[in-house]
Amino acid sequence: MMSHEFRSVPRILCQAGALQGIGQVFAGLGARRVLLVCDPGIVKLGFAAKAQDALEAAGCVVAVFDQVVADPPASVVKQAVRQARAFEADGVLGLGGGSSLDAAKLVALLINSEQPLEELYGTDKAHGQRTALVLMPTTAGTGSEVTWVSVITDEQQRKQAVYSPQLMPDVAVLDPELTLGLPAQVTAATGLDAMVHAIEAYTSRTRKNPISDGLATAALGLLGTNLRTVLADGSDVAARSAMLQGSLMAGMAFVNASVAAIHALAYPLGARFHIPHGHANALVMAPVIRFNLAAAQRQYAELAAHLLPDMPFADEASAAEAFVQAIESLVKDSGLEMRLSKLHVDEAAIPAMATDVVVGIGRLIDSNPRDMTEQDVEAIYRGIF
Repeated sequence: MMSHEFRSVPRILCQAGALQGIGQVFAGLGARRVLLVCDPGIVKLGFAAKAQDALEAAGCVVAVFDQVVADPPASVVKQAVRQARAFEADGVLGLGGGSSLDAAKLVALLINSEQPLEELYGTDKAHGQRTALVLMPTTAGTGSEVTWVSVITDEQQRKQAVYSPQLMPDVAVLDPELTLGLPAQVTAATGLDAMVHAIEAYTSRTRKNPISDGLATAALGLLGTNLRTVLADGSDVAARSAMLQGSLMAGMAFVNASVAAIHALAYPLGARFHIPHGHANALVMAPVIRFNLAAAQRQYAELAAHLLPDMPFADEASAAEAFVQAIESLVKDSGLEMRLSKLHVDEAAIPAMATDVVVGIGRLIDSNPRDMTEQDVEAIYRGIF
């Protein structure tokens, strides 16, 4: 018997127009003073105002913290916590991309805690219980709405992850209408990010399990089938909903099975050069998957059946190669810039980034299907420079 532990969010609500009913969700949690955590773009799109109206219609008092930025710095999280405490919030709504959701999780955890944020970095370091927490993604990518992980940037410009079961929200709400206006590049980056979650969960060497496998393959099928559709027609509500559901399932898969080298190589690009997380994953996705082929042929062949369901394969090797080529084609056709040199990455930083990956984030390399040295990492970075 395979031994494993699987954690999941208590409630998931998937419904077009769900934002209009967010007040009832918080009423059901007994929360009356809600801090809305988002970024300035969510305010400009009008989503923050709609959420505030829905909350107030249900009898909630609302305050808005709208200063979240990509790869949120610890200082921003601390600022939001100070506002939440001053407001005496008993509920937190995270609305936006993964950065806003990650920040909202930490705010909900720290409102009533005396622990400094820095003491939370790592696994199971948090004490006590968070306040009521609801997460609503506006992108189909991070899966942050169903994970107990929050990734921020510390004062030394390093990515820090907090792993704690208290970060799991009470309710994850998927409203595809919130993703209809996404620019094509954001849709592409977040969609590829979600696919990375599914692939790395399925090929993980450390915590892979039958439940995460099932979620990963289902997620990959939804994402692979619908990504090109939403890139061609961003107003397709059914395809947008499928992308959100695929992203959520991929999130449930990877947080229980672990991510691996793609994420490891992406982190320094975000921390050092502020490349958005989804785009950073997309940059290294294809070359890392190609690098892993020698060790992951069987898993890639199995994934090919979900990504390419109508394609016949002669054998395992051809199926695995077709899978890798399909990923390379998706990345190429995404419309994203794929050269580090065009994204203002300093070539002189490559050796240090390789050290960051292998030494600083070695736990992710441990989950990768193929062992990876600093020289291997440097070669991958240079190959896309």
